Order: sequence, then structure tokens, then C-alpha cells
Amino acid sequence: MSIFTPTNQIRLTNVAVVRMKKGGKRFEIACYKNKVMSWRSGAEKDLDEVLQTHSVFVNVSKGQMAKKDDLVKAFGTGDQTEICKQILSKGELQVSDKERQSQLEATFRDIATVVAEKCVNPDTKRPYTVGLIERAMKDVHYSVKPNKSTKQQALEVIRQLKETMEIQRAHMRLRLAVPAKEAKRLREKLKPLLQVVESEEFDDELEMVVLVDPGCFREIDELIRCETKGRGSLEVLSLKDVEEGDEKL
Repeated sequence: MSIFTPTNQIRLTNVAVVRMKKGGKRFEIACYKNKVMSWRSGAEKDLDEVLQTHSVFVNVSKGQMAKKDDLVKAFGTGDQTEICKQILSKGELQVSDKERQSQLEATFRDIATVVAEKCVNPDTKRPYTVGLIERAMKDVHYSVKPNKSTKQQALEVIRQLKETMEIQRAHMRLRLAVPAKEAKRLREKLKPLLQVVESEEFDDELEMVVLVDPGCFREIDELIRCETKGRGSLEVLSLKDVEEGDEKL
């Protein structure tokens, strides 16, 4: 015996639902599990990897599609792909308590991993282990924010951990070369942005090997390009100035 399925119904399995209320009506989209957060953080760029179908529903679990008139009234367009994008970025992800807890734990570890990769003990220059960062995050009662990216939260964690332990972002090692004419003026402007000057030679041009905070890299790059009108140069010698071995507490 065949079961009749109305044409406005679609059955989907292994689905993550994102819901949005707009214009007094409820709209839902069907996504692949674990892909919604990847899209929101920018890790996933392909919409087809996130959406199970480019269709908008009023109820995904019952397979009931949204009417075109309702979509146009609520979103000002009948383009379902565009509406899916809106719901994907601003809607509420529907997950069970168990799934939510599992996602929070995975994100917590991801944040700790990013912090461990970016940071060192400033006294020893040794990196911290992921486990040690996780324990430190628990000690400061850090709670994951589902709507923020892992990288944003990692920078937040670094700021919080500085209050309770010796930690800083690992310095970048750069080589700067500046024409003699601009050297003195530019050196004064660069001074506040440099953590350590490892070597400095002045001949036809000023050449320096320095350690800087990664957050200052863009400012240094722009300063050298603008002040020297493209005649200066900036070379990254190493992304992280670290010693071998892990830091122990």
C-alpha cells in the first residue's frame, strides 16, 4: 500500500532546524547537523553544505512548506535562497539539551586549543597545553557564547586569563627595512608598537629585527607602506617566538 504525501510536504532526516518568527508567523529551514555554527563563524562558505534544501518551511518535522505569499509579506522577497540565508544568520538553532551541551563542550575545547596555539608564558616563552588552558578557563568560570566565533572568544579568554596567570600572545618576529631619509622619523612612530628590538643596523637604510604583538602587525605594515610610499619593506621571519616544550604549572 502506498502512502499519499501532499505536494507541499517534504520529509527530512538527520536535520538541524533553524527557526525565525517574522511578521507574526513562524518560518523554519532544514540544515545539516554541525554546519550551522560553521556557517556563522565563517568556517563554511558553501551554502549547499549547510542547507538540506533551499526551501522554507512552517514546520520542518511535519514537512510543511511555507506559502509564497507569507514569505513575500514577511521578508519582502520570494527568493527562498535569500530567505534561507537570513534565517540561517539570525534565526534560533533548535537543539536538544544533550546536543547543546555536547556543542558547548566541543566549542569550549576549540577555544582552549586556539588560546594554546596563540599564547606562551612570557617568562619562559613556552606554550601552554590545551588541557592546562581548559582548567584555567574553568577556574575563571568562562562560559561559551554560542553566537560568537571561536577566534573572538579566544581573544576574550586571553584577556581574562591575564588576570589570573602569566600568559600573553606569542610575539611575531619581523624584519623591517626603511630608507635612511625616513628612518629617524619612522623609528619614533614604530617605537610604541615594538616589544623587543633584537638587532638594528643603520647604513644606506635602517634594518631592524623585532618582536611584536600580532595585534600590531597591520598597523606596523600600514605605517611602513604609507610613510615610505612603498619603498620600505616588512618581512615575517616567524609567526610565533616560542621555546620548545610545553609549559607546566
